[in-house]
Amino acid sequence: MNQIKRRYPRPLDLRQGRIDLGHGSGGRAMAQLIEELFEAQFDNPMLSQRNDQACFPVQAGRMVMTTDGFVISPLFFPGGDIGSLAVHGTINDVAMAGARPLYLACGMILEEGFPLADLRRIVASMAGAAKDAGVPIVTGDTKVVERGKGDGIFITTTGVGVVPDGVNIGADRARPGDAVLLSGSIGDHGTAVLSKRESLSFETEIVSDSAALHGLVAEMVAIVPGIHVMRDPTRGGLAALLNEIAVESGVGIIVRESAIPVVPAVQGACELLGLDPLYVANEGKLCAFCAPEDAERLLAVMSGHPLGRNAAIIGEVIEDDRSFVQMRTTLGGSRIVDWLAGEQLPRIC
Repeated sequence: MNQIKRRYPRPLDLRQGRIDLGHGSGGRAMAQLIEELFEAQFDNPMLSQRNDQACFPVQAGRMVMTTDGFVISPLFFPGGDIGSLAVHGTINDVAMAGARPLYLACGMILEEGFPLADLRRIVASMAGAAKDAGVPIVTGDTKVVERGKGDGIFITTTGVGVVPDGVNIGADRARPGDAVLLSGSIGDHGTAVLSKRESLSFETEIVSDSAALHGLVAEMVAIVPGIHVMRDPTRGGLAALLNEIAVESGVGIIVRESAIPVVPAVQGACELLGLDPLYVANEGKLCAFCAPEDAERLLAVMSGHPLGRNAAIIGEVIEDDRSFVQMRTTLGGSRIVDWLAGEQLPRIC
């Protein structure tokens, strides 16, 4: 369906211009912002129909839907920004069900005075991330709030996908004896964000691991469709993930400190800042639980993918009606890995 482009007195000033209340009014300024910025970057047949919704055929299988809000500070950080993070984060939440992500929706809340140059950079980043992942943004919404009533920009993304037949992954399906696998090093994202926020510099730059994991998940499910649990360790890090699964499944978990990969620069930064990498957020890693006889096959396929090349078997599930998570330390002792009692790093996703 061909769309007639509207004519405006002058194009948006994407270098010096700023968001004003008119951009959320439903009038000419809003139409121009949507057409010249959002439609130009997110361009796809569904979006170009300019309906208040996207209409798409329902595929066979169980459908998955998720939604997430992104309020990160700073907006731009080594390895990504709020735009690419919003795409990756939602795709990953869909993928953790073993699903193939199909479509995304995007809602933006913009603060009056926000630079259009920054908005263009964020939207271009979102468009690039969606294109690279093969998951289009097909509908959305924009609102503008008065100066001082927001924090520049907040983004909400919603994703839908479909789970293949024979795949049944859930947080309550971990069983005693299951192996626990991790796709790579922990703490990269949260440490990268903090280094930018606090203007810290390290000998080796720490870069966020933000990435879309659905390609890795598809290969894992193809080889081991009987994976019991998958979850990405975002807010609260690996520690929160393990505690969530232990409680939901009514089991205990033992992990080995020596088996958990941490990049030396991240380890050093955490020691300097008094942080524990176990509790630092990741945006491009996943943890999987599977039957012990499937563990080596699953590890092999994970290690063969670019996003899982540092994958490792880090522990196992045990019977424990207290649902404790324990760590065997490198010194030969043992300690409880408890829930985080507060917010170690605010505004990291």
